[in-house]
Amino acid sequence: MNPRLSVLDQSPIISGHTPAQAVAETVKLAQAADALGYHRYWLAEHHAVAALADPCPEILLTRVASATARIRVGTGGVLLPYYSALKVAEVFRMLEALFPGRVDLGLGRAPGGDMLTAQALSNDQYSAADHFAEQVQDLVGFLDDALPADHAYARVKAMPAGPTAPAVWLLGSSDYSGALAAALGLRFAFAHFINAHGGDAVTRAYRARFTPSAREAAPHAIVCTFVICAETADAAEKLAASVDLRRLHMAQGLNTPIPTPAEACAQTYSERELAYIRSQRARTVIGDPRQVRGRLLQLREQFEADELMILTITGDYASRLKSYELLAQAFGLQ
Repeated sequence: MNPRLSVLDQSPIISGHTPAQAVAETVKLAQAADALGYHRYWLAEHHAVAALADPCPEILLTRVASATARIRVGTGGVLLPYYSALKVAEVFRMLEALFPGRVDLGLGRAPGGDMLTAQALSNDQYSAADHFAEQVQDLVGFLDDALPADHAYARVKAMPAGPTAPAVWLLGSSDYSGALAAALGLRFAFAHFINAHGGDAVTRAYRARFTPSAREAAPHAIVCTFVICAETADAAEKLAASVDLRRLHMAQGLNTPIPTPAEACAQTYSERELAYIRSQRARTVIGDPRQVRGRLLQLREQFEADELMILTITGDYASRLKSYELLAQAFGLQ
């Protein structure tokens, strides 16, 4: 049986394009994913990154949800340490009222940018998510009107109230969020596209240690990986050159848009740079539809995941869309 496939979109800004164009392409891709049969469409939060256009996924979510009919929409994720648990609960209760039964609240604890930006966002109060577990528990309590009676804010109600609430996911690239999701009885998504090593053990441990909660009777896990799919393996490799160069730029501290295929093709590399590029390939699945499908099914089994979530960035928007189309065909989505 084929697994569910979902989409993570970081709203990439390709060299020569504006951030507004990147946002428009997000809406276009969401509409295509809805029509192709993808299950979820998540939007990522990043700050002051020249290659990524979306610092506020909870706002872009409303545009995506309004432009689609069936697909679940969510955040992958809201970076909770920056925000009040109550405010996030209010925002997502409003989203649930607007789009009942379609909203996912994915939560992360990373800064989503450099530390200077993190301090600017938090009025110099940013810490490495020291109170994340407490924030998550408070947020769920506000969403469900289920704070303990002895909680300082037990009388505070997150509006608009309603009979349903968004699904809550904890996102992570290490063992912390998986362990927390298991302890709190929440859903979990592992970012293989960030960390290609050890995630299978983290996800299996999450499943083994899961404690049922009022929200979830059983564990539910997603593995999210980076995919570039094209008609041929050679074509996919050519598309991957833009991502290779982008990752090298990140390692070098260069805040640049996504390189175009022409820019990537014109780049020359030292042996040290090539070694770095090769070291990053483990977190990317590249190939033709048959190759990509096979590798994704391996990852699903390895991670004991319920779903596969796909992040695709290339040096042009047409090939990004085509990659998702080819995957939908390879997995028989409807």
